[in-house]
Amino acid sequence: MGKRFMRGTLFALLTGAAGLAAHGQVPAPQPPVQEVGIDQRLDEQIPPDIELFNEEGEAVQLGEYFGEKPVIFALVYFSCPSQCNLVLDGILQALRVLNFDAGEEFQVVTVSFDPSDTADVAKARKVMYSEMYGRDGADEGWHFLTGEQDQITALTEAVGFRYVYDENTEQFAHSNGIILATPTGRIAQYFYGLEYSPRDLRLAMVEASNERIGSVVDEILLLCYAYDPTTGQYGVVIMNIIRLAGGLTLLVLGGFVFMALRRERADGRSPLQPDASAPGQ
Repeated sequence: MGKRFMRGTLFALLTGAAGLAAHGQVPAPQPPVQEVGIDQRLDEQIPPDIELFNEEGEAVQLGEYFGEKPVIFALVYFSCPSQCNLVLDGILQALRVLNFDAGEEFQVVTVSFDPSDTADVAKARKVMYSEMYGRDGADEGWHFLTGEQDQITALTEAVGFRYVYDENTEQFAHSNGIILATPTGRIAQYFYGLEYSPRDLRLAMVEASNERIGSVVDEILLLCYAYDPTTGQYGVVIMNIIRLAGGLTLLVLGGFVFMALRRERADGRSPLQPDASAPGQ
């Protein structure tokens, strides 16, 4: 009975699978997970001689966007039906909150990893996001680039961005995130997902620029927060806060002592001399 039941069950499963295959209902194979992801290449140099095309179809090298300002890199493809648009929307929402301006304190470089994307499509995206960003100089601060496969591969490998084209869906499988580079093009930090903390982005830019932008408040915050590569976020550093609090306490106490000594000297007596007007003198 048991053997007959097992054989019958196996036969039914095989028959059902064959029927689904015949009707095209077997789920399409998915891209291997290990081929998709982001491998951190912290402190590595992004090759400045990678040649791409700007929104006018003109050849440019990545090094043209390096020099004086931190650079936010976003790797997307323009025909993406969902997630790439959310990455760009996430950047837009974060930049709207920041009081740093693209083109002034930093650059944004969006690169399509689909070699079939054209300069015309890139230009349309640039116009759309520049208008939504709505700040002066956005045209000079947010760039949308395309390229040929060998140059795209050189960039994605340099920053550790792994993706794969899925023949079944005719779409790219990829992870989501953005990369911050120093003004010289060295990889400083990765931010994962579809939403990016304006505070974290600001601190990252200040840090990547060697504090050439930002304020004293930013410098103090960098003492209290540190970038965690495993999460792609800034976290509180308890020991630094304790040290900072201790330093402020000593500073306040020192100020009180200084003012007390100054007041006593102004009264014309030594700080160690007893007050003659005190009772019992």
